[in-house]
Amino acid sequence: MMQAADNPYKRSINLADARLGTRAIFVTDDWFAEVNRMLQPEPPVWKEGVFDDNGKWMDGWESRRKRFEGYDYTVIRLGVPGYVQGVDIDTAYFTGNYPPSASLEACFCDSGDPDERTRWTQILPSVDLQGNSHHLHATLHSDQPWTHLRFNIYPDGGVARLRVYGVPYRDWSAVSDTEQLDLASVLNGGRALACSDEHYGSISNLINPGRGINMGDGWETARRRTPGYDWVILSLGHPGVVEKIVVDTLHFKGNYPDSCSIQAAYVQGGTESQIETQSLYWKELLPSQKLQMHQEHHFAAELQDLGPITHVRLNIFPDGGVSRLRLLGHIVRR
Repeated sequence: MMQAADNPYKRSINLADARLGTRAIFVTDDWFAEVNRMLQPEPPVWKEGVFDDNGKWMDGWESRRKRFEGYDYTVIRLGVPGYVQGVDIDTAYFTGNYPPSASLEACFCDSGDPDERTRWTQILPSVDLQGNSHHLHATLHSDQPWTHLRFNIYPDGGVARLRVYGVPYRDWSAVSDTEQLDLASVLNGGRALACSDEHYGSISNLINPGRGINMGDGWETARRRTPGYDWVILSLGHPGVVEKIVVDTLHFKGNYPDSCSIQAAYVQGGTESQIETQSLYWKELLPSQKLQMHQEHHFAAELQDLGPITHVRLNIFPDGGVSRLRLLGHIVRR
């Protein structure tokens, strides 16, 4: 068992994030704590002395004490299908009421939800759990995409958060070469790879669907006290040509960047650390542009024609916060 600080999946997407549209569609029992709390993106919290009609309020999924044979489980529909690489079962604040063990199964449904005929594949055999702890485990069959998960707890109890790390899957053969879509969106397989600083907000927030709900739902750096500027590198879900860029500073009012620029390249190989070094020499896709607080900035005529690209580097001068980055364009097959 690893601790959260040792999470090797930090730059993978949490496919079980409710912000992606992930939700539980069935649960055997969630008497004490509603199952979809377990899928929320925020860290779990403890509310001292807070009770509801069913008992102590807990931030997660908690079932009743089982008085008969069997175990509890929930079926979860992923907001975006994906390849699962690892899982974190977080029992934060569950001390005398956590499950002794848990397992995870998965299936792929071409349409609709699973039924009694669905064949489930075990991707995490039963593992022991402890109270108030993170449990990080690699999963099996990471080369197959899944649409649904079945999370089993034995025999009952509470789990604060279920994080399911992986890479979104999209059937690109069904996408037209002329369809305009957000090539960087997490829903299309985009990933945030590296940055200079993410003191206040994660870089993965930049490519989440929808607009930011508050300042914490974006990427924000610490105040820069040395020369230079901050940056983030994103990998597109599919090679493509960018036709329009949206830089959204929603909620950032006294802390938005003064200006930004974007570099880009078609990267054919190399590790993430090598890509970071190479990015210094990428060509400009968007020359430096002034930004304003708390608004969307749309750029199209300002873009340079670089042809197909796979990666971008957003530079912000000198520091600050950006809520979302959209790279609208069409895919290119090679």
